[in-house]
Amino acid sequence: MGQYRCHVFVCTSGETCPQQGDVEKFVKTLRAGAIAAGKQAEVRVNKAGCFSQCGHGPMIVVYPENVWYAGVQESDLQEILESHILGGRPVKRLLYDPGVPGANKVPGVS
Repeated sequence: MGQYRCHVFVCTSGETCPQQGDVEKFVKTLRAGAIAAGKQAEVRVNKAGCFSQCGHGPMIVVYPENVWYAGVQESDLQEILESHILGGRPVKRLLYDPGVPGANKVPGVS
């Protein structure tokens, strides 16, 4: 296992994610939630460059599980934090379908 139990990446660049939500606020909200839960040494939340899945944002990826979330809204952040980041249970309704191509996605290629 790496240095962190959970490493969260929020797409904050690219052509669409920044226009589809306040992704900078997403980062701040998730970081603050980890700190409030006393998990700042276990959970790392980072800004990330483009995931090359344009059109499906805002997007968040959680490792080490390699769980991708798409179409995340600010109202979803608390659920992602509590259920997945702190509780280890991915939020199924927000999971990204890699079979749906985005502007930079080749159909059928994950």
